[in-house]
Amino acid sequence: MRHLLIAAMALTAMPAIAENRIDLIRPDAPELAHPGPHPVGVREARFTDPERIDVIAAQAGGAPVRDRSLLAEIWYPAAEGTEPGTTYDTILRDGVTATTLAGSAARDADPADGSFPLVILSHGYPGNRYLMSHLAENLASKGYVVVAADHPESTYDDQQAFASTLVNRALDQRFLLDSMAGLEDGIGAITDADRTAVVGYSMGGYGALIFGGAGLSRTALERTEPAAFVPPSDTLARLGAGSEDHAALVDPRIRAVIAIAPWGRQFDFWDADGLAGVTVPLMLVAGSVDDVSPYDSIRQILDETTGTTRHLLTFENANHNAAAPIPAPAEAWAHSESLGRAPFDHYADPVWDSVRMNNILQHFATAFLDLHLKDEAARGEYLDLIRDADAGLWSVDADGNPDEAHSYWAGFAQRSAVGLAFETREAGR
Repeated sequence: MRHLLIAAMALTAMPAIAENRIDLIRPDAPELAHPGPHPVGVREARFTDPERIDVIAAQAGGAPVRDRSLLAEIWYPAAEGTEPGTTYDTILRDGVTATTLAGSAARDADPADGSFPLVILSHGYPGNRYLMSHLAENLASKGYVVVAADHPESTYDDQQAFASTLVNRALDQRFLLDSMAGLEDGIGAITDADRTAVVGYSMGGYGALIFGGAGLSRTALERTEPAAFVPPSDTLARLGAGSEDHAALVDPRIRAVIAIAPWGRQFDFWDADGLAGVTVPLMLVAGSVDDVSPYDSIRQILDETTGTTRHLLTFENANHNAAAPIPAPAEAWAHSESLGRAPFDHYADPVWDSVRMNNILQHFATAFLDLHLKDEAARGEYLDLIRDADAGLWSVDADGNPDEAHSYWAGFAQRSAVGLAFETREAGR
């Protein structure tokens, strides 16, 4: 009875507009959050990697293999005149409750003419291919082909032993890159896989760092407990720093990495030597009170990735859901019997508005990726910032032009850059 009462109360508290839109842009969004000039298309694809080691089955002994199939969504710049608007049928964090998301892409639209860099989005544990769909549509409108897949054994309705995610996440990301590079259809014709970025959230960030060059530590490979961190039959060894397998995994087509709340440093899955192996430009995104991927550990990654120029965007007082997840669907406000609570907390943050965080991530991701995948040097202005947004001074002349005293964050309207910090470290420092 109590659960029914809670569910009824939650339903009355749902937003008046229950469209579950993933494409909202607030009036106070920073400049580069706004959609680009391209209409967006989207289509489903399935990629199968034959004879991948089956980590789950290997727990019973040996190293069995099986086909590993990834169901993916591909967003892309669509042909001029494409009418916007589509829906995505999916499920919530509880693995049971159906929900429908509304976006601006057009299902199976014809691709635009041109050549566009590739962005791989990689969800957390658990998650699914729609968890960062707000960013996928936004980047596609700006001239990127974006792919996000359901990572097997790591989704809401297929969550299995954590060991599988530890071993497979970076391998999945590499397989997605190879699969997209091998497409022979219209989307393949417009995809420039030689200019690729990986954007990973939580365990997706863990994989992105490995794929970006951060081989795992001896501690990670040699530990014997807890059991969840010890994949069977040395299946984790291929990701070890200095190993031939890891060297072969790292790919020169990867030009940049965005790791949002990456998991692992707090348990010494990397050490300083391994993290120094990241040589592509890196942006870290974190909440300052994250208790899943602790903020101190994210700062440790910032300190130790000395092989590259890197940035850290901090949402002050945000927890693990900083920026990456879509706004909580209306159905997530109600109590879930299978989960034992409302799934709302999987998407939302107690302090920050989700749309606001999404818009800020869209802004910074656009600046960072345009700089490193499209060689648009002017985008560097949006990354050349004083550390604390709250300390920025808005100072303009009578015509509204910034004067010498102006230090407000580029792209942010007056009074809108608050509660944020941005740091940059140069390679070798």
